[in-house]
Amino acid sequence: MSESSATYGPSALKTWANGVTIARLLASPGLFVLIAQEGATWGVFALWTGLALTDGLDGWIARRQGTTRSGAFLDPLADKVLVLGALVMLVTIGTFWWLPVAIIAVRELGISLIRVHWGRLGLAIPASPTAKWKTAVQAFAVGFALLPPTAEHTPWLATTLLWVAVVLTVVSGVQYLMAGRAATTTMTADR
Repeated sequence: MSESSATYGPSALKTWANGVTIARLLASPGLFVLIAQEGATWGVFALWTGLALTDGLDGWIARRQGTTRSGAFLDPLADKVLVLGALVMLVTIGTFWWLPVAIIAVRELGISLIRVHWGRLGLAIPASPTAKWKTAVQAFAVGFALLPPTAEHTPWLATTLLWVAVVLTVVSGVQYLMAGRAATTTMTADR
């Protein structure tokens, strides 16, 4: 079987999808440095866009070659590192206010810790459509903050998208907690 048509079992670590995810993780610090040093430039915007698009690429590859437990862990981790790191850097250079970024960061950290706890119990709560929209809106907020024309002429657009992302972040967090609570109640009742 050729590598391009390989399928992987659920415990595989060395997969093409994981390779894309790990590359995104490794490239993220370089993006953060560029945001801090250059702010909104075409080069930084292009790097952000490329890294943000790899999220869809690794998912596409994983669906064709087989999803893995490692990928289910690494992909959301890479997403959080990329988005939160970019948001924090945008706060440090004065593009965004710290409060919406702090709300997003607290939710992401809290849900990640709960996800680990539930994972130890054998529960895997899938992402809701709201959570997927949250991720997309966060990415667009960062993108518009780094796109030179909008950063210079319409900075309110990125700020507005950031606040929309905050609302979606809180709503999806509540949805996740409710789904997890229902699953743990059902699991406890089945025992």
